[in-house]
Amino acid sequence: MDRTVIAYVIYLVVSIGLTVWVARTLSSNGRIFLSDVLHGNERLADAVNHLLVVGFYLVNLGFVALYLSDDETITDTRGIFEALSTKLGVVLLVLGVMHLGNVYVLNRIRRRGVMEREQIPPVPPQGWAAPQAGA
Repeated sequence: MDRTVIAYVIYLVVSIGLTVWVARTLSSNGRIFLSDVLHGNERLADAVNHLLVVGFYLVNLGFVALYLSDDETITDTRGIFEALSTKLGVVLLVLGVMHLGNVYVLNRIRRRGVMEREQIPPVPPQGWAAPQAGA
């Protein structure tokens, strides 16, 4: 078997494995965060969580597939490790950026929800006071 094909197979197995692991971790831990962001609406939190995971898979697996090809032929074992380290390093960076982007957006949504809750008075107004003349 050609060394380039071996590098491709290793790259795909590790990249897909990392993507699945990160997606499952984000899904299980993100559900609690989404529930808080969405004011305890569990069904909506589950739906949004599922949509985020599907989008995460699509973007990352699409990137992994696009980044698979290489112009150089790998001739020795050292070349396999060099190609894999470059490709896997870029995949890990993309996974990290995607994760930080998700956390940033969700945190912004959460902050907006907290600010909206603070604008509601803790008790309803008890009446209306007419303005006084001459004041």
